[in-house]
Amino acid sequence: MTFDPQFQDLYEQRGAQGARPLYEMTLDEARAADLAAVRADAGTPEPVLQVLDESIPGPAGTLPVRIYRPDAGQGPLPVLVYFFGGGWTLGSIETSDAICRSLANAAGCLTIAVGYRLAPENKFPAALQDCFAALRWTTEHAARLGADASRIAVGGDSAGGNLAAAITLMARDAGGPSILAQLLVYPNTDYRADTPSRRENTDPLLFNDKSVQWYWDNYLTSPEDGRNPLVSPLRATSHAGLPQALVITAEYDPLRDEGEQYAQRLRDSGVPVESTRYPGVAHGFFAMAGVLDAGSRALEQAAAYLRTAFGGAGL
Repeated sequence: MTFDPQFQDLYEQRGAQGARPLYEMTLDEARAADLAAVRADAGTPEPVLQVLDESIPGPAGTLPVRIYRPDAGQGPLPVLVYFFGGGWTLGSIETSDAICRSLANAAGCLTIAVGYRLAPENKFPAALQDCFAALRWTTEHAARLGADASRIAVGGDSAGGNLAAAITLMARDAGGPSILAQLLVYPNTDYRADTPSRRENTDPLLFNDKSVQWYWDNYLTSPEDGRNPLVSPLRATSHAGLPQALVITAEYDPLRDEGEQYAQRLRDSGVPVESTRYPGVAHGFFAMAGVLDAGSRALEQAAAYLRTAFGGAGL
């Protein structure tokens, strides 16, 4: 493997520290270690005009959401509803805090992070139902939020990208809410994926094939759930009519191929797609803008894409 020089340094540090894979830890240990790593690598969170924490109605009780408002002038703002990563098992709205701040500022949009229920305590479809409820809440409360309900995008990284892709299928088939664009950062798209990237990425110092299987095992009640297109969006019978998409992948990521396959499936179905593979880096780099230039570039690309999709390139 030929790593990006900055990523090489991080890789060597992990090796020197004897870093343990998250799947070898208890749930509490893994959740704490994941958040600590994200905070260490994200850099100093950007200030935004306003950060507001709210509780909203969910299918099984209240859900936390965090609303980031940029200093983007008057008038209703476009909205990004963002789902954090963590294999449906780890993470919270704190996990995506730096990402959401950066995207809110650079894209000039209201950004809403959704605190969905985690597995294995709450298996599929709990997280998906929560995310869809948050999307509906955003649409219904757009006027109060100062948001433009006609310019809503969904996005997420890793499992959050999986949830975002599934949400677009749900919204299309339910006749709404309307989604303008989707931002999918190294998303899981197929439970049964048997791809070169799944087979090749086995390094225990990185997110690897065992990591992927551990998360799936936590998320699903049975392997049969993996056939559901809301679990495996690549397996949907039709991808026609879905929102335009930006798909970001990493070279050394077991999810690389299924993410790129999903981008191609969308293209084949007539959906406008922009897809970029970042060389020399691994899964998780999008949340590492504080230590990786590649992470900063990916955030900038995502923000530029959203500005164009929202029709507000001059914001």
